[in-house]
Amino acid sequence: METTTLIGAAAAAASTLSFTPQAWKIIKSRDTSSISLRMYAITTAGFALWLLYGVRLGEWPLIFTNGFCFCLAAFILTMKALPQRRKEQVADALDPSA
Repeated sequence: METTTLIGAAAAAASTLSFTPQAWKIIKSRDTSSISLRMYAITTAGFALWLLYGVRLGEWPLIFTNGFCFCLAAFILTMKALPQRRKEQVADALDPSA
């Protein structure tokens, strides 16, 4: 495998995995008070645009990576925007052991 391909794969993995701990922390704690609504709104919009860009180019690495990142960022953004009662319902559905 080419060095450039390996670098791209590592970047995709790091980008994709970077949102997972935050999403899981929200599910476990039900707390989004320290998260910036504006930051996640901009990040989610950015991933949506990257996803659209990848679709337009037909580039599966861009589509997969940014599609996954978009979903995680949109989940975090949604949880931030939800009222506490609804946030707890969503988190309970995703982690019934809590």
